Amino acid sequence: MIGSMLALRTLESKLRDRLAGTLPGVEAQLRFAPVPPRANWRPGHFPADARTAAALLLLYPGAHGISLPLTVRASGLRRHAGQISLPGGATDPGETLAEAALREAQEEIAVNPPDVRVLGELTPVHVLVSGFTLHPVVGITDDCPAFSPAPYEVERVLEVSIDDLQDASRIRQGTRIREGIAVEYPYFDLLGHQVWGATAMVLGEFICLLQDNRL
Repeated sequence: MIGSMLALRTLESKLRDRLAGTLPGVEAQLRFAPVPPRANWRPGHFPADARTAAALLLLYPGAHGISLPLTVRASGLRRHAGQISLPGGATDPGETLAEAALREAQEEIAVNPPDVRVLGELTPVHVLVSGFTLHPVVGITDDCPAFSPAPYEVERVLEVSIDDLQDASRIRQGTRIREGIAVEYPYFDLLGHQVWGATAMVLGEFICLLQDNRL
């Protein structure tokens, strides 16, 4: 337990420093972007009329080392049903990005906001399908949260260790047909699920932070 807490504190300190500096950014995200991209989508471009959303990438001491939660979105949702995502959603008027990310994580998987220390933000991703620009907020907590999926919104919580996230053998390549065109998409194979799209792009930048030789 002492070793785990020390590892968590060390990672917290190093991530705070790295998140305050120059991020890997769009170059890291593009490693996980579908090819060809959707028409009118440009990497690093955030339309002025896009809605703002925030998501929480939460680090905590899990059963298999430092971990983060992903959600399996409920099958009845209007957008991105059944896909894997970070807990998050649209910001409310007057909210900061951190406040929105923490509120959404509380609503979706019962994370307690006062327990979370916000470390910084990753590079935003514009999600053309939903019209949101997603801002990933990185946080950390000393204890494993008692996750509880919100009915009708989250089907399941996936607890993914950062060791698995950094395992290169879990990065795969898939093909989907979109409007009659074959689209190649990189994805993470995590706990039997394919994690792709905007979530994979966010996680792709995050593992670049973890693998940076300054960490």
